Amino acid sequence: MTMTTDLTIGLAHQAGTLASACEALGAAGINIEAVSGAVVDTHPQFHVLVGDAGQATRALIDHGFEILGERQVLAIPVDNRPGEGGRLLRRAADAGVSLDLVYTTLDGRLVLGSDNLAALREALTAVPVTA
Repeated sequence: MTMTTDLTIGLAHQAGTLASACEALGAAGINIEAVSGAVVDTHPQFHVLVGDAGQATRALIDHGFEILGERQVLAIPVDNRPGEGGRLLRRAADAGVSLDLVYTTLDGRLVLGSDNLAALREALTAVPVTA
């Protein structure tokens, strides 16, 4: 489990802006570890997980993109088999931790955001109690 940074980028609501954001990162030599996107209240938003958030932010701003947010998230390895995601998410829920962001990385980690990352980390690293 690693702590990493999620960037939220505002996009214009037109064809090609997502491609342009990805191209800006690629031109700066930044590898995209994970992406998620959605239109929120008619405003496209793009979440990206990268190794160097500062360099990514500079590259995106230099190409005219607006950074809407930068926050710490957890990236947790998860086995690709039925029930594994639910098992991890249940541990967070049972600890009373609310999640406000979830997506997966290209290498199979689960990215989780919460307003209480310390409690989330504790819930996910605690040894589960079995009956």
